Amino acid sequence: MSGIVKPWKIGVIVDSFRAGVRAGLGKARDAGADGVQIYAVSGEMDPDNLSAAARKEWRTYIASLGLEVSALVGDLGGHGFQDRHANPAKIEKSKRILDLAVELGTNVVTTHIGIVPEDKDGEVYEAMHLACDELSRYAMSMNAYFAIETGPETSAHLKSFLAGLGTKGVSVNFDPANMVMVTGDDPVQGVYNLRDYIVHTHAKDGIRLREVDPRLIYGALGFDPLDHDKIAQDAESGNAFRELPLGEGGVDWDAYLKALRDIGYGGYLTIEREVGTNPEADIAAAVKFLKARMQG
Repeated sequence: MSGIVKPWKIGVIVDSFRAGVRAGLGKARDAGADGVQIYAVSGEMDPDNLSAAARKEWRTYIASLGLEVSALVGDLGGHGFQDRHANPAKIEKSKRILDLAVELGTNVVTTHIGIVPEDKDGEVYEAMHLACDELSRYAMSMNAYFAIETGPETSAHLKSFLAGLGTKGVSVNFDPANMVMVTGDDPVQGVYNLRDYIVHTHAKDGIRLREVDPRLIYGALGFDPLDHDKIAQDAESGNAFRELPLGEGGVDWDAYLKALRDIGYGGYLTIEREVGTNPEADIAAAVKFLKARMQG
């Protein structure tokens, strides 16, 4: 790809190393990453488990490694925000994760909100809209974003939902592989469709083996939701889709990166590797893969 003047920063999801947060940070540095994304829903990085002093210590430690935080992961699982009865607690938890993100030096929290229904007049759509509207206004008050990860629905449908919110505090974490693997949507066209909303991206690749109802993957009211480990298992050995190392799947990286450049995206390309027996080697190779395309 030609015409690139300023390369993007490359991030790594620390949890992809499967080595714990502190060890994963060191591995991200050694792989040549500029930044990291960290799960902040439970465990040691749960906002409920971090004092003000601990938050400062983490920020100082991450900076001492020459890294910055590209985003936090705030995916609360289940049906996202489809269940209006569960939403008040999820909304408050999401706000606390965003508070932590800002204290750690980033203004992005990525999340899944549940599959956006086609019926705009239905109860589920309304529940999701109200929850996202509240989250969007809270994020805007902090000059920050909740970023919906692409994949469960087409980019055109997601854009329609976002346009109805009125503010852009809820925006997009663009994952090209999820689109390829689940909906069969075109990531390149998706970038152009969602150009006004993309604030963070995941660098991941994969293939679609057969058409599958996204509700069977991501869950929905009336369908049993899958936990993150089950989705990762399906991505490694399932018969519907498969996650692969960068460059080995269905994402046209040259065209995809050109689209990001065309729309003026200047944020992170954050590597996510949910499968494989040697994530450290796969992530190091992914960093080299992306850097080579930035220079091409």
